[in-house]
Amino acid sequence: MAMTIQVDVVSAEESIFSGLAELVIVPGETGELGIYPRHTPLLTRIKPGSVRLKLPNQTEDTLIYVSGGMLEVQPHIVTILADTAIRGGDLDEARALEAKRAAEESMKNRTTDIDYASAQAELAEAIAQLRAIQKLRHKNPH
Repeated sequence: MAMTIQVDVVSAEESIFSGLAELVIVPGETGELGIYPRHTPLLTRIKPGSVRLKLPNQTEDTLIYVSGGMLEVQPHIVTILADTAIRGGDLDEARALEAKRAAEESMKNRTTDIDYASAQAELAEAIAQLRAIQKLRHKNPH
């Protein structure tokens, strides 16, 4: 039997996932972090992207989109406090494409530096959602 670690993924609205995983892959600020049971304690910010969970007795990874937040790792528990978290199957491609288009339009028509920075953040979030959707499609072709 493989070793596991408790994983909790929580957003401001709700608890998205709570359970055991053999491996957790998180989009850290400086790159992806792979976390196995008994990992060294760690606290870091995460960027928009996909959290991948390798669950016991499952061949497919579970994907959860996060829009950023914090990651805390202790030897027996991983806690992800996300600004926004969406289960992979609940991502809406049309909405993400519209958000990307709107952010690009805002960047073209900027009136202040604050507007531009906000549009950049929205664009990064929409692109991260679209990448998560693409990962899901690649994993589950229809």
